[in-house]
Amino acid sequence: MTGGLKVVGLKRSVGDLRAVDGVDLHVPPGELIGFLGSNGAGKTTTMRMILGIISADAGTITWNGKPIDADVRNDIGYMPQERGLYARMKVHEQVQYFGTLAGLEKGEAGEAADYWVERLGLEERRDDLVQELSGGNQQRVQLAVSLVHNPELLVLDEPFAGLDPIAADTMREIVRERAAEGAGVLLSSHQLNVVEGMCDRVIIVSHGREVAAGRPIDLRAAAPTRHMNVRWAEPVGHWQPLAGKLLEFDGTSASVELPALSDMSEQIAHAVAAGEVATLTVEPPSLAEVFADTVTAEHDIGHAEVDDSEQGGEEE
Repeated sequence: MTGGLKVVGLKRSVGDLRAVDGVDLHVPPGELIGFLGSNGAGKTTTMRMILGIISADAGTITWNGKPIDADVRNDIGYMPQERGLYARMKVHEQVQYFGTLAGLEKGEAGEAADYWVERLGLEERRDDLVQELSGGNQQRVQLAVSLVHNPELLVLDEPFAGLDPIAADTMREIVRERAAEGAGVLLSSHQLNVVEGMCDRVIIVSHGREVAAGRPIDLRAAAPTRHMNVRWAEPVGHWQPLAGKLLEFDGTSASVELPALSDMSEQIAHAVAAGEVATLTVEPPSLAEVFADTVTAEHDIGHAEVDDSEQGGEEE
């Protein structure tokens, strides 16, 4: 598929550090893609290369099959992790100004700014200087700036950082709407519970390269473990699962980590035999747990490779 944003073999080094090491990603129109990784994994560097803020050492970045030029970048809405706002400019004036930078006529940019300022709950602050706003409200202004020109691609770096729950809900709603209207969305976030519930697909990167990708439901289903949670109607005294690891037990409830290939009917029967069961669930690990396990495994592999290399060097 060539439609939308396509990144192939992207690489970028900073000194001796390979910040991005062959990243591939595809953001089709109408899809919401989560870009996940620990601090320093290469997410922000990748996003900056997509925007042309920094150059790539290798790889290609295309939009609808063509290299991204200045005109295409005007059709991208970018929300950086570190705010790129003019602190001494008023809220509405700022949103309108960025609209004109993206190619809108002044009147059209003003109308768009009216809409987004109101939609994001900033109407009462429209004539305040940005520096007078709280961090959460500055984040709302940053989103308004990224949306004012109705872009076909949104690149959002930690858009939920610093937002209260109501503001975060509003932002999720708006981002989903833009995807439903046909915009491609690439977002990074450390709030994996939010990502799991809103993204069509996720890409997990570690040390600058992809280590897992797919739909959240598929990544969870592919995990090697399951969680069984049991609550009995009355205390059952001492209890141990047939297999796996007992994570929590307080006499009336238990949480167990089981191998995914366990005989679940046997495990459930064992729990039922201990006493009357009020609730019992068996679920794959959350996306946050899959992420932690994947990144930890990649970290361990990386260290093993370094150790092997060092040992080989000593032998030579």
